[in-house]
Amino acid sequence: MSIHSEDKRLVFSSDPAENEKIKKPNPSPQELPHMKFVAIFSLEKNHRGGKIVTVIHGFPKNEIFLKNLCKEIKSKCGVGGTHDSKEGVLEIQGDQREKVKKILESKGIKFKGM
Repeated sequence: MSIHSEDKRLVFSSDPAENEKIKKPNPSPQELPHMKFVAIFSLEKNHRGGKIVTVIHGFPKNEIFLKNLCKEIKSKCGVGGTHDSKEGVLEIQGDQREKVKKILESKGIKFKGM
């Protein structure tokens, strides 16, 4: 059963064949660890009120993947942080390099830097 809007655009379908036609613009989070990317660590202090921030570049530009990874890192480190899916960047408050490296290592994500 399909429900269509006035312009005949597919809005909802319970038919599996219809769902196969829909293309995903980004790979699923399960596919991302198999992709080749390297997380690059750096510490930044400029323009942050004198506070240190751990910045990790080089992640895939996938909103769901970055959001879940950022949430996990923040909860395990007990700090705040943010992600930018347009740039593929995570920012974690404080010098959390060692904790974040252990988390990435456990997920099989390669990293380099400080």
